[in-house]
Amino acid sequence: MISSTIDEVAVEVDGGVVVVTLNRPAKLNAVTPEMSKELTRLAHALNDDDSVRAIVLTGAGERAFCAGSDIRTLDEYSTPWEFRNRVDYCDALREVRKPVIAAINGYAFGGGVETAMICDIRLASDNAQFAASEIKLGWIGGGGMSAFLAHSAGASNAALMLLTGDPIDASTALSWGLVSEVHPQDALLDRARELAAVIASRPPIAAQTAKANLRAAFTMPFDDAMRYERDLQTICFATADAAEGRAAFTEKRPGIFTGR
Repeated sequence: MISSTIDEVAVEVDGGVVVVTLNRPAKLNAVTPEMSKELTRLAHALNDDDSVRAIVLTGAGERAFCAGSDIRTLDEYSTPWEFRNRVDYCDALREVRKPVIAAINGYAFGGGVETAMICDIRLASDNAQFAASEIKLGWIGGGGMSAFLAHSAGASNAALMLLTGDPIDASTALSWGLVSEVHPQDALLDRARELAAVIASRPPIAAQTAKANLRAAFTMPFDDAMRYERDLQTICFATADAAEGRAAFTEKRPGIFTGR
């Protein structure tokens, strides 16, 4: 059973869906080094547990999804090299192979934007705000901020966020492609759970392969990406789940998928 070892990261398991909540609402769910280590541990646990089919990542309270790293902890690094080699929550979340849905309720600032962008599907509340705010403090994001924004929002919109540090609202994020849906805040988590349950009902090998293939599409030349996709398709086709899917289609019944 997946669980958290610290109060600042909460975990709830509902069948094949795991909800991970950043749980420092009084501090806008800013991430401490201890939370970063716990998220790293959870990333490995989520990957290793075959019962986990889909994940929802959200923030506690009504004000914030995540305000990035807790600024007050950054002075604890004695050298720039120690800072460069820190345990980073963005690195940990990128390692998760299962589909991840971000339920973005309120502020997603700094590393909070990166955390959201690492997720495969992003849903926002109507009060959500997004800001690449690091420039206001004298640095830039280091968890994939520029690459994620450029891919999702386009170069000009990414530059607008990166160079001003000013927030955009949920409707702007939707129009730029940073999020897929916007919902009233009191309906956001229910919608994320609903979507996660749908994904959890799909064959898990195919779902994880689709995620890996989508990421490859951003990093490979087109012809290489096409060959990689065909190889992944072949791997999926050889699974017991694919045979079950074909049988269920023929017999006009729901498939029962076991991740084999």
